[in-house]
Amino acid sequence: MNNSEIDNLISLLARLPGVGPRSARRMALNFLKKPESLMKPLAESLIATANSIVNCKVCGNLDTEEICSVCNDKRRDVSVIVVVEEIADLWALERASVHNGMYHVLGGTLSAIDGIGPEDLGINSLIERAKNSEVNEIVLAMNATIDGQTTAYYITDQLNDCSVKISRLAHGVPVGGELDYMDDGTLQTALKSRQPF
Repeated sequence: MNNSEIDNLISLLARLPGVGPRSARRMALNFLKKPESLMKPLAESLIATANSIVNCKVCGNLDTEEICSVCNDKRRDVSVIVVVEEIADLWALERASVHNGMYHVLGGTLSAIDGIGPEDLGINSLIERAKNSEVNEIVLAMNATIDGQTTAYYITDQLNDCSVKISRLAHGVPVGGELDYMDDGTLQTALKSRQPF
């Protein structure tokens, strides 16, 4: 392997989220030290995954089947759809085992600055799913960002004609959080959303 190949490996690793140039060099060095036990199996797995992975036709999740294992699971509650921005959000909810219903991945949020409009997201397919008589509730699990909230309001407006309950995740002080470390917006939302004790 010549230096240009090593540099290319480092450059590709540095493009991963949360990995800077220094971490990329360390990762590359670890791969290069163990080509048979680490680098080649990883390369084979990456190629196999790239060749077999598809987006679920129903919810937008990633899987090796056209309809993902979540959507194929007959034990799940089809009456509740949790709407998330990205696949990572779906995976986080699944990892926490907090939802036994269905999901819908938008693929991002509305953003005028980035030129992302409703037609660039999975909003139309969500509206079609909401029209299904089995669906009773849509839970908007959008991030508490301006773009996330703008997208949630837009979706709520688009679902006006559907006879489904629309709810959103609670916002406020996290479990184990200390008030002194909370930002003003979080404290304001938490106080406005207070519950009886």
